[in-house]
Amino acid sequence: MILVSSCLAGLEVRYDGTNSLDDRILELLEERKAISVCPELLGGFSTPREPAEIIGGDGVDVLDGKARIIEKSGRDVTEFYIRGAHLTLRKAKEVGATLVVLKENSPSCGSARIYNGEFKGEKRAGNGVTAALLKRHGFTITSEERLLDYLDER
Repeated sequence: MILVSSCLAGLEVRYDGTNSLDDRILELLEERKAISVCPELLGGFSTPREPAEIIGGDGVDVLDGKARIIEKSGRDVTEFYIRGAHLTLRKAKEVGATLVVLKENSPSCGSARIYNGEFKGEKRAGNGVTAALLKRHGFTITSEERLLDYLDER
């Protein structure tokens, strides 16, 4: 089973109330090869919500207590993201996920890039919290941008 970010499945769960529909993901869902999950909603957020970025590191650093996730207004929402990551991990284990496809650039789901923590639209290398936790537990993670690399291997 493939676990995918809900926004990639067309659900309007992104921070701004939109989605990031990816037709390849939709096809996997229709074929019952994938199920969707939104770590941020699992963590207790609603939609829409204020944008947030990781300050002082990346998802690995958040998990290790060395970085925080802060909303643009300054509110610390780290615990929401950590809770969502752990609930997503539980879901991945329950369904026996063989691949997890997460939305790139997200403070939860970024698997190679995240925003740099300055709220200026600039990105840097790094993992979101959910991606970091799932990698730590041995799951194969990719983004919608690299999905074809993994589907071609199957």
